[in-house]
Amino acid sequence: MSKIDTTLFTAQEHALDKEYRLCPECGGALSLRRSKHGLFLGCENYPDCQFMRPLQQQNVLIEKILEDSSCPECGKLLAIKKGRFGLFIGCTGYPECSHIETNNTTLADTSLLPDCPVCQQGQLQAKTSRYGKTFYACSNYPKCKYAINDKPIAKACPQCGFSLLVEKRTRQGIRFCCPQKDCNYSAESL
Repeated sequence: MSKIDTTLFTAQEHALDKEYRLCPECGGALSLRRSKHGLFLGCENYPDCQFMRPLQQQNVLIEKILEDSSCPECGKLLAIKKGRFGLFIGCTGYPECSHIETNNTTLADTSLLPDCPVCQQGQLQAKTSRYGKTFYACSNYPKCKYAINDKPIAKACPQCGFSLLVEKRTRQGIRFCCPQKDCNYSAESL
């Protein structure tokens, strides 16, 4: 029976060992870490060094290049792309330019949506969660984290004076309610 020469395994470093061993920002050792999004390599000097590298590359496939469009940030063509959360329109110059178009179907509704009642600087915008549900959040995010699930109406609550009401769809029909938890105002019409 032949014996395996173990020096073959230790004689030479693997080609990718150096790339994945040291942090390119601070020189600290990289170690395998786990998050809710999967495994990644993180620097041992965390939180002083925030470097991390995903082990799995996020696959973004270009479905179709939009010939008559241009990126408002860099001027390159826009494309319909398929990513982790579905289809979106983004710049073909990624990663240098990370511009992503917003949903233009709700653009007509944004003029009807009221201002944010918490910060009074942003406007409520219709957004889609990763589960496909529509919710309304302040355009001043992350400074203001106000968000509601029901469509906001620019009319003050007659009971508590809060600056907006929400439109709730129930089995009995549409009701207009106050989004404040301590207020129980509800009406069938405005």
